[in-house]
Amino acid sequence: LCESLGLCHSACMNQAAPMIEPAIPASAHFGASSHCLLTQAQAAELDRLTIAFGMDAFTLMERAGQAVAAIIAERYQPMPCLILCGPGNNGGDGFVVAEYLRRADWDVVCVTEPVERTGAAQQAQQFFQGIVTGWDAGLLEPAGLIVDALFGIGLDRPLAMPYSAIVNAVNQSGVPVVAVDLPSGVHGDSGAVMGTAIKAVLTITFTRKKPGLLLLPGRDHAGEAVAAPIGMDEDALQSLAPLYAENHSSLWQNLLPRFTAGQHKYHHGHALILGGGVMTGAARLAARSAQRTGAGLVTIAAPSYATLIYASNLDSVLVNGLAHEDDWSQAINDPSKTALLLGPGAGISETLQQMVLMALETGKPTVLDADALTCFTEAPERLFKVLRPNTVLTPHSGEFMRLFGPQQELSDKIGVVTRMARMLQCIILLKGADTVIAAPDGRAVVNTNAPAWLATAGSGDVLAGIITGFLAQGVEPFMATCIAAWLHGAAAQQFSPGMIAEDLIASLPETLAHCTNQA
Repeated sequence: LCESLGLCHSACMNQAAPMIEPAIPASAHFGASSHCLLTQAQAAELDRLTIAFGMDAFTLMERAGQAVAAIIAERYQPMPCLILCGPGNNGGDGFVVAEYLRRADWDVVCVTEPVERTGAAQQAQQFFQGIVTGWDAGLLEPAGLIVDALFGIGLDRPLAMPYSAIVNAVNQSGVPVVAVDLPSGVHGDSGAVMGTAIKAVLTITFTRKKPGLLLLPGRDHAGEAVAAPIGMDEDALQSLAPLYAENHSSLWQNLLPRFTAGQHKYHHGHALILGGGVMTGAARLAARSAQRTGAGLVTIAAPSYATLIYASNLDSVLVNGLAHEDDWSQAINDPSKTALLLGPGAGISETLQQMVLMALETGKPTVLDADALTCFTEAPERLFKVLRPNTVLTPHSGEFMRLFGPQQELSDKIGVVTRMARMLQCIILLKGADTVIAAPDGRAVVNTNAPAWLATAGSGDVLAGIITGFLAQGVEPFMATCIAAWLHGAAAQQFSPGMIAEDLIASLPETLAHCTNQA
């Protein structure tokens, strides 16, 4: 199994079994949602289809350039503007932007290398009636704004001279930059910087955002990302069946649990959390989070010697002591328990491995976090063989690399996480400032609302508890994980540096109520 995944754990290579990557179901996509993300290939195909359906290529380019110019004019007063036009269609967009700004009384200069353009890009250069010149660093001094239309989304290799020198000079100038479609030098799918890349304050992309605008480091280079509609055919967009989306409440609002008269606590599920015997704080944070998310009951099962600590700090949480080996089996197989969480503060041991495997055998929705992942570092195949589509793994990057092998290239974060989720047929949430959540059916969501101060002790335990709370209430596992990641970030936005994990828990009900009211 590990060998087929390209993993490097020599201990299990001899036990490897062939594995065929599952086909993606036709229904597993985000359709034409306003928050779906288009890959580079999909964006190119959408252009092709729109033109095939009857729109002239230059008309499409003109709409794109006009949309960019309109947004710039809304945000800035007329000023000297330098527009960098590359050799392809992105450069064509730049010439159109320049002409519409010129007509709005902007002082515009287009900079381009001597290249022979064809098709719509050639028409766009002819469309511009202003000054066109070659590159000179002296042009930066009078500029109040720069428009980057060098390469955009079509680039898939490091910037070469002279463009790399131009990009470096622009970045060093301190002049604000607006990027057209994608900052030149940023990969549209992964967000990777290919050698060097434009640092923009605003990126205006077309129709839908691209993954590289949301994933680091591309997100830092893009600045604010805005998707401008340019009249693309909606049927063509739907036919692309986008598998990626930016996490947003519109994706899952209607799936939030509802509380109605006549219900009792068991209607809202019963979460079971494995508590550690020494580091008790992690499980307590998770338990409180599951409660604040709406779980009707929460039980912590912990070693008998630690039950007093849990019971004295959690008035409304049930506590079960694990005095004998059979106690854990009885707890997880209790029909009233509707979701399980293992890992926070559990301690790394062979015993924990066995408890994880027993939990997965129940078939119940299960979240594996922290120690429940790390304990399989030396024998990941033991875990991989028993994962299920309703199992949620929540590693940070270090845990991910330890579990899946150090050669996994996280510069393509969404690609790697999605591939692993499909191959292992489970849900993976890879934590970070650009959290990626991937489903077994090929879907992936990028969560972007997490503020920097979420990097604090216990915040991961809170996230695991929120996921478990929604699973306990019967929310479909992938969407439960997406909801949890978004709420986690939204709750943190109410604070500032100095926030602690307990603050998050206190603000969850208000954050959740806001989403429910919107729905």
